[in-house]
Amino acid sequence: MPTLTERFEQVKMRIKAATIAAERPAGAVTLVAVSKARSASEIADLHRLGQHAFGESYLQEALVKLNTLAGLPLEWHFIGPLQANKTRHVAEHFAWAHSVDRLKLAKRLSEQRPTGLPPLNICLQVNISGEPTKSGIRPDEVPKLAAEIANLPGLRLRGLMAIPAVTDDIEQAWRPFRLLRELAASITARGIPLDTLSMGMSDDLEAAVMEGATLVRVGTALFGPRPPRDVLPGVTGNQ
Repeated sequence: MPTLTERFEQVKMRIKAATIAAERPAGAVTLVAVSKARSASEIADLHRLGQHAFGESYLQEALVKLNTLAGLPLEWHFIGPLQANKTRHVAEHFAWAHSVDRLKLAKRLSEQRPTGLPPLNICLQVNISGEPTKSGIRPDEVPKLAAEIANLPGLRLRGLMAIPAVTDDIEQAWRPFRLLRELAASITARGIPLDTLSMGMSDDLEAAVMEGATLVRVGTALFGPRPPRDVLPGVTGNQ
């Protein structure tokens, strides 16, 4: 089984190769290591290898790890479903929130962001594949929501995020990433500049990078199969 170092190097090489194939500049794509259900020691190990940005989905679990790793210069991304009862902790402890899909949530994040911190970076989550069970707003709802939250104090609207439907069809795998890129371009053309596309995971990061991803969220390809969450210290029940 590959070591953490080997998996990290493999993922970086995949990103580099896709970036070169897309004729994009070096450094155009940032790796967000999806560390949900991973221990603080695993995160620290990956940080020692050079990884800086980490994505968490389960708030209670994340807060334990943020506290444990407070001495490390890590950039924390909240990438899970965002609910009203989570906004204060996200506003206070994270640098990014990828899953904003309602004005109410954005207003709460804005009001709860501590004044001593930089603006919270925001991505709007788009249900780009139209799946009824998936979070996110419809593509046609994005322009209105983007305009409503673009000037909220305490926030910086950076771009769009999506988790497309899983498919074995190569063309179908590319299509939602292309649609998200085109949607972001249309918002920028309306006078709301966006610089971020959070899209692409372990199985499809190449297609996402080819279509303009700036953040790719990778977990399994870095850490291996995900362990049960109840084995982590401080994690109990559903979150």
